[in-house]
Amino acid sequence: MTRLVVFDCDGTLVDGQAAICDTMEQAFAMAGLPTPDRHAVRRMVGLSLPYALRELAPHASDEERARVVEAYKDGYRSLRVSGALQEPLYDGIGELVARLDAAGWLLGVATGKSDRGLNACLESHGIRQLFVTLQTADRHPSKPHPSMLETALAEAGVEPQDAIMIGDTSFDMEMAVAAGVRAIGVSWGYHEADELMATGASCVADTIEQLEALILGTE
Repeated sequence: MTRLVVFDCDGTLVDGQAAICDTMEQAFAMAGLPTPDRHAVRRMVGLSLPYALRELAPHASDEERARVVEAYKDGYRSLRVSGALQEPLYDGIGELVARLDAAGWLLGVATGKSDRGLNACLESHGIRQLFVTLQTADRHPSKPHPSMLETALAEAGVEPQDAIMIGDTSFDMEMAVAAGVRAIGVSWGYHEADELMATGASCVADTIEQLEALILGTE
């Protein structure tokens, strides 16, 4: 049986909270809009930028939100190019994906990041080569639409019942449910465990060890 594990990126594989919040605040300032609450920004992590901006700035015009999107992209790109971008892997994640790969699992990512941002992130941690399918906001509707997962399944040649989605937000869980894929939540990201369970998680892992056991079916 071919098996596929698809990970979300921000809040699941890497902790980019500070960079995301700082860059979003700068982007709002450049567009002349009031600074959004950091808690609200964290709750939108995982959504595609235009979709997130509709939630963070509901009273802004389309033109104003478009300026924020471009300023955010420019700011994040500048951080990456300068070497100042901090997106550390959560402790144990790199080792986990390496073990899954060695055990014959196919690995993928479904994220609200751009193609450029995701590739740069994975390459910086030396794990890009472990993933057979990468799905980003550049080519899909925002989560929780199932397009990212459906394409990942097709590229990997795996049926929904033989795949698992790992994520930290309700958007990830809802996307998995819509695609007919089992969802496992992680508690170290941006949404609470009870939210993950309410939106479709079969279970929520509190540690990397627990997550691995849930993936392997030993817990």
